[in-house]
Amino acid sequence: MAEFYRKKKKICQMCAGKDVNYKDVMIVSKYINEKGKIMPRRQTGACARHQRYIAEQIKRARFMALIPYVK
Repeated sequence: MAEFYRKKKKICQMCAGKDVNYKDVMIVSKYINEKGKIMPRRQTGACARHQRYIAEQIKRARFMALIPYVK
């Protein structure tokens, strides 16, 4: 008999108080995968508004050459 359990819902880190800025490479790099792509919401746990903000900050960091476009 299979037991079903609910997966714990991820809390948006930015709603909890953490801020993502394109100048902070360590935080921005948490939201990109090993190929340099932006991770989706289901993996990051961010809400829709903050996922758009994260994507914008990653694109700014790429433009400023703080992180590479591809790895």
